[in-house]
Amino acid sequence: MLQENVTDVLAGVFVITAGSVVTCLLVKWIQQRKTKQKIEVARAERKRALQQMEQAVQQVKEEKHAEDSRMILSLSACELSEKLKDGSLSPEAVLYTFMEKALEVNKEVNCVTDFFQECEAQIQEVKKQKAKGLLYGVPVSLKDSVCYKGHVSTCGMSFFLGKAAKEDSVIVQVLKKQGAIPFVATNIPQTMMHFDCSNPIYGQSLNPLNHTKSPGGSSGGEGALIAGGGSVLGIGTDIGGSIRLPCSFCGICGLKPTSGRLSLKGTSDLIPGINYVLPSIGPMALDVDSLALCMKALLCEELFQLDPEIPPMPFNSQVYNSTNPLRIGYFECDGHMQALPSMRRAVRETIQLLQEAGHTLIPFPVTQIDYVFGDLYLKGVFADGLSSLLDSLKGDIIDPHLSLTVSVFRLPTFVKKMLAFICSFLSSRMSAALYVTCGIRSVKNYWKQNAKKKDYCQKFISEWKKHKLDVLLCPSLSPAFSIGYPSYTAPSLSYTTLFNVLDFPAGIVPVTKVTQEDEEELKNYKGFLNDYVDKMFRQAVQGGVGLPVAVQCVALPWQEELCLRFMKEVEELSCKKRK
Repeated sequence: MLQENVTDVLAGVFVITAGSVVTCLLVKWIQQRKTKQKIEVARAERKRALQQMEQAVQQVKEEKHAEDSRMILSLSACELSEKLKDGSLSPEAVLYTFMEKALEVNKEVNCVTDFFQECEAQIQEVKKQKAKGLLYGVPVSLKDSVCYKGHVSTCGMSFFLGKAAKEDSVIVQVLKKQGAIPFVATNIPQTMMHFDCSNPIYGQSLNPLNHTKSPGGSSGGEGALIAGGGSVLGIGTDIGGSIRLPCSFCGICGLKPTSGRLSLKGTSDLIPGINYVLPSIGPMALDVDSLALCMKALLCEELFQLDPEIPPMPFNSQVYNSTNPLRIGYFECDGHMQALPSMRRAVRETIQLLQEAGHTLIPFPVTQIDYVFGDLYLKGVFADGLSSLLDSLKGDIIDPHLSLTVSVFRLPTFVKKMLAFICSFLSSRMSAALYVTCGIRSVKNYWKQNAKKKDYCQKFISEWKKHKLDVLLCPSLSPAFSIGYPSYTAPSLSYTTLFNVLDFPAGIVPVTKVTQEDEEELKNYKGFLNDYVDKMFRQAVQGGVGLPVAVQCVALPWQEELCLRFMKEVEELSCKKRK
């Protein structure tokens, strides 16, 4: 009798367990099916939008516009602005020329995700403005996360699909007020917390300079479109290098301002409420003058009225146009990831050019970058143990380049700690990165974390003041990585995340290209530890001969104009050398 009861109980447990497993699998299958349907709808909408764009271009072609498209595409944003204002170019000709070129670039590298068909009507509105804005008639591309009324900002995730923006973001409103014509949205990696550029909705974007290479991320679609000639000016965001890395990989210029110098109001926010390391929004373009023009246009009364939290600091043209010699600090390597041969050469050659131009160059000691990247940056950004990020990914299809990372993120804390211990024998950097994903488990610890960051920032600024620096020159992570490799080389982000922790304005200027000598020297690269990360880092950049290599130009908080002035100096000297 007892044996029969035990058998019945075990049978019941088996049935309940099996039923639960089947139910879970069924629920997951239904979620995945719904997600796939949402993605199919999004892809169809994108296809329709691009078809509308193509039809508009064909219609104008049939009307035989007089302006030479090749001449239009050869102009910078500043040159375009001048010709549009004096009437030598029409806003229609400029817009349709860039629409046609953007379609061409997109077919090659898959970087455009949406077309703002409202731009055609907006031209007529712009022409009615009594005073022509600083960006009158200039077409502007927007990173996917910069919201445009009536269109979806996806962040590369199905979670946001079907949720069209109810109004323009503040930046878009100001751009329109200044006469700019936002016309397309560009691709990003899933979650935007990655420096490749791929997601399950729109797929992988390619680098226009080499299709086996990544355009970087997370503003990778912007970098690819601008480098390919399909846009003259773009808007990106940056919380760990998301403006600077695509600019560096694609050979264009970009500025990450101090957080709060420009408004993020109305942009898609993956993790609302994060205030440890703050994101920035800033311009991307082919040249520094175009970045300066954009900043000057955005830092206007309209911005300060729309978002009163932004300090009313108009662009200081006097600082930007200054020719006074600068005291420039520099470093060739951050001590965390050994700089590649081409990165070090780019800094050294720029130092020589700056010295010959009459500037004072001073070695600057950067310290504790292991601590900054792991304990300050990653631990702070992942303070919640990634629970917010994982919540937004529930039921989503995970991009292949993120699947391993997300699988690790989803592990229980005690398993991650065990893995971190095991990985310590393979790579101390991988081990440290795993450990910090466990999060900060109390408010008290979070306060301590903030205090540690503040203390490091104060020490860094004290060292800066001690050396009486105006600006800082340092390597930028380049050349472009092969597609898929960013997933295995996260520690290399130490070169960009430092300035997110410090919240310093930082800009990218391409100064040289990878040479055959760089490629030969790379064969002997072992890094500091010769571990798995160092080996993947070397493999990531192999085959980069001819690709651009950039430097990073940095200033103290709220000194964007000085940062841009320094970038302009580097750009001019590098251009003279190439000639």
